[in-house]
Amino acid sequence: MNSFARTLAQRVIVVAMAALPVAASAADPIVRRPLADFPISSSVSVPASARIVFVSGTLPDVAKPDAPAGSFERLGDTETQAASVLGKIEKELAASGLAMADVVKMNVFMVGDPAQGGSMDFGGLMKAYSRHFGEASQGSLPARTTVQVVALPLPGALVEIEVVAAR
Repeated sequence: MNSFARTLAQRVIVVAMAALPVAASAADPIVRRPLADFPISSSVSVPASARIVFVSGTLPDVAKPDAPAGSFERLGDTETQAASVLGKIEKELAASGLAMADVVKMNVFMVGDPAQGGSMDFGGLMKAYSRHFGEASQGSLPARTTVQVVALPLPGALVEIEVVAAR
């Protein structure tokens, strides 16, 4: 084989190898950089080999069926609503073979609570959040954004959460 043919054959092999799918390996872990003083990660790095699941924005279930439809009382306070939403997300992840520990990104949308003078009840959110992402999960904390919005699509809802999970 002459020099040109050998070089061409080597290039074909390199291109063919580059096209092979990348297999997941233990060498490609999800890396979380937790904050020292708050139960979230400042960043999460997910390797290309990970399986990623996006969970749509999730709203709370009715907590008090006897309360008027569309009222905040019907869905409960912020803590009750956040607990409902996180429980629903946990079930959705389980249906995909994942767990809350696999959540790498969380976006929280909150309406101002009339009982809090129109400010979002961040403390109520954190009480429910800490049940899923507390001391026992310190190594599995998601990156998170929490914002106050004017309204959510479900009348009376104070909390909507969407997540991205990866394993």
